[in-house]
Amino acid sequence: MNRNDIILIHGTDYKQMAKNVLEAAKVAEDIGDINKKVALKPNLVTAKAPSSGATTHSELLAGTIEYLQEHGFQNITIMEGSWVGDRTGEAFRAAGYDLVCQRYKVPFEDLQRDTWKEYDAKGMKIKLCDKAAAVDYMINMPVLKGHCQTTITCALKNNKGVIPNQEKRRFHTLGLHKPIAHLNTIARNDFILVDNICGDLDFEEGGNPVVMNRVLGFKDPVLCDTFVCDSMGYSIDEVPYISMAERLGVGSTDTAHANMIYLNKAAESPNSKFRMTRRVQNLAAYTAPSDACSACYGSLIYALDRMSDIGYLRKGLPPIAIGQGYKGKEGEIGVGQCTRCFKSTLKGCPPKAADIVEFLQENWRK
Repeated sequence: MNRNDIILIHGTDYKQMAKNVLEAAKVAEDIGDINKKVALKPNLVTAKAPSSGATTHSELLAGTIEYLQEHGFQNITIMEGSWVGDRTGEAFRAAGYDLVCQRYKVPFEDLQRDTWKEYDAKGMKIKLCDKAAAVDYMINMPVLKGHCQTTITCALKNNKGVIPNQEKRRFHTLGLHKPIAHLNTIARNDFILVDNICGDLDFEEGGNPVVMNRVLGFKDPVLCDTFVCDSMGYSIDEVPYISMAERLGVGSTDTAHANMIYLNKAAESPNSKFRMTRRVQNLAAYTAPSDACSACYGSLIYALDRMSDIGYLRKGLPPIAIGQGYKGKEGEIGVGQCTRCFKSTLKGCPPKAADIVEFLQENWRK
């Protein structure tokens, strides 16, 4: 897999989806020696179930471990250090990781209890947990979601979990963006498996999940977080640590020349186990879905949230059509390839939230 590749898969069999992404990326070949220390770094920011939109789904860990063990790797560890106000052990159980560790006989390392050393991170001194520093290959497993301070959080910010609590506090006193960028010059990002199943709209601790039912694969954490901005309707200028990390040589923001690798097509999933919160329901009131795929509909919800932020949403706006039920039909305004016969339509399967925002600002009128 090249650093400009982006792998995408849709569905609801999350364990198998994780295995398919890893296989497509040839991660086993990338690791090489089966005796290497391989670590999985999920997002366990708080003690909440993954369905809240806050934490990495346990099925993704199960799929990753199965993939690695099937390829002969045995020196596998799950490691994480939750936010200062939460105990990692409680988050570990809330997310169902205890059952995963028991089933696959894989240890869990609570990095809140680890020792640390200080490193020069390209001109900035940063403390890094010893167990994270000793890893030969790190699979970063963030949740694609919003964040109340940094706007979005994914690959780059997820590495805050490999620093001690005192360093996490210091990061906040420094404004987060600069230290996050510098941290990623010393923290490993060998492969990034993104949980884009139901991340929260704008809060890292969950509560307003948006169902997308996607799993993504990257080699470049900067490219990953740039893609996240596009997916959620933000500009990278609104997330300063992304461009800072690019200037430090961590990766590239050039999504325009990324190689998109689709392992399958999105499909409508009527039996989704997730339910809309009141806030998401309020945004959904502006839509008219008909057999809409999760990824396409989720992109529209993210876009409507951005439209709400700028004060655009108001009574009297025509509902936005979306979904496979509109194929071959005519209408006023629609989003996605399936509404291509509409008077005003934005193509894409799925379209990016950033493009939807621009389209709606130009075409959505009473």
